[in-house]
Order: sequence, then C-alpha cells, then structure tokens
Amino acid sequence: MRRAWPIAIVLVLAAALATAQRATSPILILISFDGFRWDYIDRGESPNLKALAARGVRAQGLIPSFPSVTFPNHYTIVTGLYPEHHGIIANNMEDPRWPERFTMSSQTALDQRWWGGEPIWVTARLQGLRAGAMFWPGSEVPIHGIWPNYWTAFDDAMPNVDRVNHTLDMLALPEGERPSFLTLYFSEVDHAGHDHGPDSPEVLEAIRHEDQAFARLEAGVRQLHLLGRVTFVVVSDHGMTSLSDDRVVFLDDYIDLSGVDVIDWGEAVQMRPRTGSIADVYNALKDKHPAMTVYRREEMPARLHYRDNSRIQPIIAVAGEGWEITSHERWANDVARHRKRGGAHGYDPAYKSMHGLFVAAGPRVRTGVVVPEFQNIHVYDFLCAVLGLTPARNDGDPAVTRSFLTR
Repeated sequence: MRRAWPIAIVLVLAAALATAQRATSPILILISFDGFRWDYIDRGESPNLKALAARGVRAQGLIPSFPSVTFPNHYTIVTGLYPEHHGIIANNMEDPRWPERFTMSSQTALDQRWWGGEPIWVTARLQGLRAGAMFWPGSEVPIHGIWPNYWTAFDDAMPNVDRVNHTLDMLALPEGERPSFLTLYFSEVDHAGHDHGPDSPEVLEAIRHEDQAFARLEAGVRQLHLLGRVTFVVVSDHGMTSLSDDRVVFLDDYIDLSGVDVIDWGEAVQMRPRTGSIADVYNALKDKHPAMTVYRREEMPARLHYRDNSRIQPIIAVAGEGWEITSHERWANDVARHRKRGGAHGYDPAYKSMHGLFVAAGPRVRTGVVVPEFQNIHVYDFLCAVLGLTPARNDGDPAVTRSFLTR
C-alpha cells in the first residue's frame, strides 16, 4: 500500500496551490467615462482608448436604460436590472413609504433602503473575492449590509490623476489583500458636454484628459506586472445632445404649478398632483406641445421598462431630443445665474445621441472585434463571466455578450 502523506505536507501543498491560483486569478477594472457619447472615440482625441478597442471588443454603442441619466444607468450597469427593478429610477425621487427625498448629493442617498438588486461588488464579496471602488453610484452604501472592501466617498473635485493613483494603490496591495474587482469613475467629459455641448472644443479637451488618465492607469498596471491578468471594461452611462434657447417647453404655460409637485425636472419630468386629479393634470398637458410627450405611469411604452415601481410618479412628461422642460421661474433663475446650457441627456434611449461607450480588453476577451450596439442591462453578466462569478438574478441575457469572450 502507498504510504499516506503527512497532513502537514498536504496543508502546505494546499496553501501553495491556493496562493498560485490567486496569483493568476483574473482582475477586472470597470471604468466609467460619464457622458462619453458612443462616437466620441472616433474624434481622434483618444489614442489610448482606441488602442484598447483594437486589441479587444468594441460595441457600436451602449444603449442606456430610461431615463438616460447618471444614477439609474450606473446602477443598471453593475446590477443588470432595469431602474424600475433596482429602484434608482431617477437622479431625484421620492418613495411613498418614507418622507425623505433622494437626490444625488444628499445624505439620504446613502440609505440602503433606496438600493435594490445586487451590484457586482456585492456578488464578488459573497463569492469570496475582494472588491474596491474609486467612485461609483451605490458604492458608498451598505447594500445588503455589504460595502466594497475598499471605497472612497465621492468628491467630484478630485483630479483625474488622484483617482487613478488611488486605484493603483489598491492594485499594489499584497496578493491576499488586492481586490479582484475595481471601479473607476471620471466625470470631466460629462461636465464639458453639459456646459459647452457635445460638439465643442471643450469636450475634445476633456476626452484627451480622460484618455491620458486611462494611459496612466494602464502604465501603472504594467509596472505592477499585472497586465496579463487585468481586463479593462470601459463604459459610459449615456450620451449627450445639444440644447438651444429656442427648444424649451414651459410647463406653466399649460398648468398652475402650485397644484402639482414636480419631483424631477429636465428631460423626463416626474410629477404628481397636489390638488385635483391625475386625469386633470394629464389632460391639461397631453398633446399641448409637439416636443413634449405626456404619459400616465401605466401608459409608459413597454420597451422603456418604466412602470413597475411606486417611485415612478403618476405623470411623466418626456422632452423631444434637444428640448428641455422647465418653468418660467426656473428659466429666469438659470439666466440670472448665467447657467451654462450646452448639452443634455435623459431622453428616450431610442435616440442615437443617448448611446454610450463599451470597450473591453483582457486575457479572455476576443481581439479586434466590433459588435452591434446592445443594452446596458447585459453588462453585469459579462462582468461576472470575466471574474468567474455566478450572477445574481437580473434582467440581462448572458448570450448577448458570450461571444465577446474566447472561452
């Protein structure tokens, strides 16, 4: 009979095997270029991002969920759920079950009651991986009581170089402490698009800056000898279109605003009556302006997946592309504050101008492939596949992105 190995040797070998597996396990960095429209990459101002696309997979567009704004779509990307299912249905919202209003900058946004679904950093942690976040909507919140292992409170004034350096600091941790999943978020392109419009030289400059930030990240990953393990996935939450002072709908031309509570203004206006009935407000607004489509919540088009949540207000007014919905008072205040109004988003995702970016490259990603545009609900399953995770229940279909991988 073969003599059994001493248990101490078995344990040493097992530990060595586990260490070896960790040393070759995949690392995924999910990067958001907020407001980076699908066609910005072809403007000649992002050579490093174009090089990444050439050695990986690039989509012809990433279709946002409705409404095409920041918080709902960032959270859709990491959960695979439509906003009506994960609960972040707008940048500003209310829930009938409690009095606090959610806004992007309020402390109430850090209350886990708002955040449904399972973001990928929670999926990773529940399945034994470590996660780190350098900004991402929801990453500061204990969703299901779980934060990323490392996270940073959002500070939009933080320079791009510091955001990259914080990410590299996480990657430089010892093998047992280093996160396998990381997020990184940039906002400069979005700000430039809002202030100056998508076709402005300021947007081109912001694209250059973010491309340089990516180059710094990639160089740092190379210096850490991790490039062979890292998959980069670069996305954006939405696109951008131009505004004009001639394309404005004034809501108070049709209704008395003292009789309604407007929860969210802009391109997808959410409101409910304070006095009178839903039918009264709806009938007063419907078909009153060709650039404003008005819906009852239950009448929202099925393709938008925007009915099944009590946080969605009973009346939604959606602006036509390049239009905005406001009031005379809000407009006067914007003029008095010299508000810059170059571009906007938030419109129907059917508009090509609302489509964002998707580029992925890494050890298991196919090389030099351009794929058709696809909805951002499918990104979560792809991220899980790269990391070898079992996805939580979501609205995506793993078949949509399966061909992006070599095996």
